[in-house]
Amino acid sequence: MFYYDFQVVLQEVPGEISLCFSICGCKLQCKGCHSPYLWKEENGHLLVENDFKNILKKYEGYATCILFMGGEWHKKELISFLKIAKEQNYKTCLYSGLEYISVEISQHLTWLKTGKWNPNLGGLDSKHTNQKFIEVKNKKNLNYLFSKN
Repeated sequence: MFYYDFQVVLQEVPGEISLCFSICGCKLQCKGCHSPYLWKEENGHLLVENDFKNILKKYEGYATCILFMGGEWHKKELISFLKIAKEQNYKTCLYSGLEYISVEISQHLTWLKTGKWNPNLGGLDSKHTNQKFIEVKNKKNLNYLFSKN
């Protein structure tokens, strides 16, 4: 599985400092996508277990969550990285444009964002959005955490 970049992010998972990996090879290619460079698999760097573990170790005690922007199309590899993150006491999150994610993946997630980007409906901060930010364990919709009111 290839990732385009790695960033420390503060807003994508409310209340968490997240280590975000943007995964290449997205087949959804949503109109208005803010990251069309993620459509091509080859645009990234191969994410290997040793490098992943080193990043997690580097941010231990600082970051609290591992966030994958996509990657559900690499189910086996994604699950492997989610397991490593949980073993290192990180919470886990997946941002997906799909409506549903397999149980095999979701059982390794703390949070899950679903829903294809639709510019007419807006993102998680819109009351009209088709997207959902879910606490997986309780199946609770947490979109209200993104509201500006």
